[in-house]
Amino acid sequence: MRNEMDIQSKKIELIQWLSTLDDISVIEKVISLRQQQNKDWWDTISENEKKSIEKGINDSENGNLLPHTKAQKLYEKWL
Repeated sequence: MRNEMDIQSKKIELIQWLSTLDDISVIEKVISLRQQQNKDWWDTISENEKKSIEKGINDSENGNLLPHTKAQKLYEKWL
């Protein structure tokens, strides 16, 4: 409950700060940040990444999966 109150308090502080801003460049940065938050990550990845994700979903739906231990060994250098 405390964390939620902290977030609400921070929101109010931001609203108060925004209401006093006169610097258009800061306002434009805030607007840009807001627009980035509304973008769907799917639209920002490459076609190869999309195909790879779709292949993974199809493999999963068709039961073409590796056990977790084999996947760990396969990708251990990145973990």
